[in-house]
Amino acid sequence: MNSRFILKLSCPDQAGIVHAVTGVLATQGGNILSSAQHGDADHQRFFMRIEFECAPGVEAAALQAAFEPLAQRLQMAWTLVSSLAKTRVLLLVSKLGHCLNDLLFRVQTGHLPIEIPAIASNHRDFYQLAASHNIPFHHFPLLNSTEEQKQAQERKLRDLVEEQQIDLVVLARYMQILSPEMCKFLAGRAINIHHSFLPSFKGAKPYHQAHARGVKLIGATAHYVTSDLDEGPIIEQEVARIDHSLAPEALVSMGRDVECVTLARAIQWHAEHRVLMNGRRTVVFK
Repeated sequence: MNSRFILKLSCPDQAGIVHAVTGVLATQGGNILSSAQHGDADHQRFFMRIEFECAPGVEAAALQAAFEPLAQRLQMAWTLVSSLAKTRVLLLVSKLGHCLNDLLFRVQTGHLPIEIPAIASNHRDFYQLAASHNIPFHHFPLLNSTEEQKQAQERKLRDLVEEQQIDLVVLARYMQILSPEMCKFLAGRAINIHHSFLPSFKGAKPYHQAHARGVKLIGATAHYVTSDLDEGPIIEQEVARIDHSLAPEALVSMGRDVECVTLARAIQWHAEHRVLMNGRRTVVFK
């Protein structure tokens, strides 16, 4: 069986990048299965994702060594991974479990290509749900905690990330603000789901705010976590159309469904190496 890989890159835009990249792959016997590219005219930056296969036995290390000279010459930010390697995900949750339950079901049924080696929470509400999926549950309480206790709790989270070799941390309605130090540690590998269509209606009870304003659309936003609260690069957004007949409670119910779909898409695209950073924005090759 042939070996399959995914190459993801970005670099300053110039003529001949595609030719140069595919040329290196050809010298290694690579057969391209899919390719997508985008040139950002505003920032003069080029983005590319290629999935390709090589003869059995070809190792990622050899391909990386062959590609490194070109990457240095073109000032690339790049990754090369096996397409068979599953992203290891740590799920963080508090007291709302709809996103957690949805993600666990998608993984169990083979519809989300990730591994979940651990679930962590500042509450114990979902330890039985985790146990039903044979996933270790870590309770790191924060009720009435001091700043020192909050720092100690984050150290435990960081230790868990390192011990379990976590590739991605997902805040599946984890209602705690991560410190700037934790955000820096998880830069580019932590996704949050925000329960509104950012940037409108931030803060508490966004659906009630939307109802009071008579909006016709509600939504959810999945984005990377940064120290700027709810302002990280957006990966995916989804909306649902509403009307005057719906009470705030109905909007909450509809919104939770939208949150689940939006978060699952963002995780899948990240796990499939389809998301590239572009400053405060993202390029997503679907």
